[in-house]
Amino acid sequence: MAEVLVYVDHVDGAVRKPTLELLTLARRIGEPVAVALGAGAEATAPALAEHGAVKVLTADAPEFADYLVVPKVDALQAAYEAVSPAAVLVPSSAEGKEIAARLAVRIGSGIITDAVDLEAGDEGPVATQSAFAASFTTKSRVSKGTPVITVKPNSAAVEAAPAAGTVEALSVSFGELATGTKVVARTPRESTGRPELTEAAIVVSGGRGVNGAENFSIIEALADSLGAAVGASRAAVDAGWYPHSNQVGQTGKSVSPQLYIASGISGAIQHRAGMQTSKTIVAINKDAEAPIFELVDYGIVGDLFDVVPQLTQEIQSRKG
Repeated sequence: MAEVLVYVDHVDGAVRKPTLELLTLARRIGEPVAVALGAGAEATAPALAEHGAVKVLTADAPEFADYLVVPKVDALQAAYEAVSPAAVLVPSSAEGKEIAARLAVRIGSGIITDAVDLEAGDEGPVATQSAFAASFTTKSRVSKGTPVITVKPNSAAVEAAPAAGTVEALSVSFGELATGTKVVARTPRESTGRPELTEAAIVVSGGRGVNGAENFSIIEALADSLGAAVGASRAAVDAGWYPHSNQVGQTGKSVSPQLYIASGISGAIQHRAGMQTSKTIVAINKDAEAPIFELVDYGIVGDLFDVVPQLTQEIQSRKG
């Protein structure tokens, strides 16, 4: 069976969930070979092996931390040349998509971004994408070269499938461009204790109807009761009520959780583009004619200041 390269997203050896999803999808089209780079790369091996990686190619060098994405592209290209894979899978983060695009250019291959599913085809892997703000679902395949595919988080259920996970050192030669852009400072992001927005199984978002930064505590309380991430509409972000890093929408982040709760969000196309692929959508809005109600699974016509606290209280009482 052909091998499939999977680029590993990890933090000091702790493998992030989107990578485990990639391994699940990779097994549909071949044998997963993971590529782990940077500090803690070898520590990723047990988790990767548990989820189907037959091999784990590792490399660590100062360039991976000291410079931007080019050293990682150099390494992934080295892995590609060593393995000759049937496909290369990369998480659909901002960095992941840049790495994938640069690799595709280097190896002269087509690229598919933001896939939500993957299956084997007679002429190569077939990727499913949501297009035009999730109004259409398309199936695509790369017609030239080795497919380079980025996959959105929460696109597949993580499935364990123990494999050998043999660790092998990857030899990497860095090109002249690798040191072109240096990282001169880092500021640790303040932890909220909530899951990462794009990876969360549940997202609770607030919009214009929240009517002020001070009122987002209501949205946060509901999110915390569910162990959810907090999102915001563009209107709320533009008003300065919540950080831009939490914006869900076409110009913000795209999410696809199991449950999405929209509170005080009208449902403009800009917002819908970033959350329409959510598995179950619940909306709370006092305007019965709000566009958001056109795509929800469950809708509550009511004032969020009445509904959300009651919902939070009910959830907490049932957990107790």
